[in-house]
Amino acid sequence: MSKTYKVTGINLKSQILGESDRVVTILTRELGLIRAVAPGARKQNSSLGARSGVFMVNDLLIAPGRSLDRIIQAERVKTYPGLAVDVGKFAAGQYLAEIVLCQALSEQPQEEIYQLLHKYLRKLEVLDITDRYRYNIYAYLAHAVFHFYALEGLCPQVQACCLTNYTIRPNFADPNWRVGFSVTAGGTVCLQAWENLRQEKQQPSALESNLNYQRVVHREDIPVICARLDATELAMLQYLSETEIIATDTNQNYRWLSIEQILRQYAQYHLGRPIRSATLIDSYFAANHDATV
Repeated sequence: MSKTYKVTGINLKSQILGESDRVVTILTRELGLIRAVAPGARKQNSSLGARSGVFMVNDLLIAPGRSLDRIIQAERVKTYPGLAVDVGKFAAGQYLAEIVLCQALSEQPQEEIYQLLHKYLRKLEVLDITDRYRYNIYAYLAHAVFHFYALEGLCPQVQACCLTNYTIRPNFADPNWRVGFSVTAGGTVCLQAWENLRQEKQQPSALESNLNYQRVVHREDIPVICARLDATELAMLQYLSETEIIATDTNQNYRWLSIEQILRQYAQYHLGRPIRSATLIDSYFAANHDATV
């Protein structure tokens, strides 16, 4: 690419370069992820200073470079000021940016993930997270993670058992009813099927008994259950496939914390690393709402 090119993109990450420049990682709808230098962005009167901030959306004119492209011109298209005034919302935006940075590709259009990111940033910006609705942020993060992974064809299986492929329906009549969730298995697991598998793996076959073999059971043969969900929590998890979040009684909003943490484990397993911004969100809510995380 020898000539300048134009793209529209949202800044996901900004790093210091030299004495006055910044390197900005941008999700563009036309070319996916790009990294470009914003020259002089750290100077006091730089026109690129504010436009190189995180979650700033710009129309960009960029010149190719040997190692990094250079931003020649940036015209602001949209901002998300509501994220900047609340630490929890800003951290939630960074949480989504971390996922996008791992999922989005370079040198090809990323229209779907671009639009999906904007959708959830808009929702987070206007979200009510006052004390009564403090768990809303976890609800929207869970919903976002589910749909980001649905774009990749990697969303967890929540409608059926990963071991038997039989449909799982919440049993609201039994207060002790539970279903398992396994990150390694890829979603929900019928606990009876899991227990049957565990016992089967531990019982020696007739041949092994006759020959006095000691059977070695590999841990990966038996999925690890990372959470046990009641009927309400399973219904909330299953409803995440819908375009909007299920309306829950404010007395049940705390359950979104469990749902988000399940999907956080799932996301981190596929990302191969922790979501650093999630720790900031947990700390923020623990400090401001005396929540136990």
